[in-house]
Amino acid sequence: MKLISRIIAGLLFIVFFGFALKNTQEVALEFFLGYEIRAPLVLMLLIFFVSGVIFGVLAMMSTVLRQRRDLNRQRKIIVGMEKENATRERLRSQPPQPDGVLDR
Repeated sequence: MKLISRIIAGLLFIVFFGFALKNTQEVALEFFLGYEIRAPLVLMLLIFFVSGVIFGVLAMMSTVLRQRRDLNRQRKIIVGMEKENATRERLRSQPPQPDGVLDR
């Protein structure tokens, strides 16, 4: 399985490297107020891809943190229930106590 994943990774690297070599022409990204950035197309694509990944990860963080908090709360509940069950089992395994001694 490692071999197949490495072969696929190598093929993807070759394809993306070829894409980068074919897209070296310079492009201009124009902003408001006449501000302009000039850079190779492949560099611009890489910058926007990386910024998209960063924004995507930041957008997911609230959900991930909420799920972690819920998971920790559920784990605490499970531990408490396991302790309660262990106590019940221990009490069940003990012989019953006599009600009391009768004096005659």
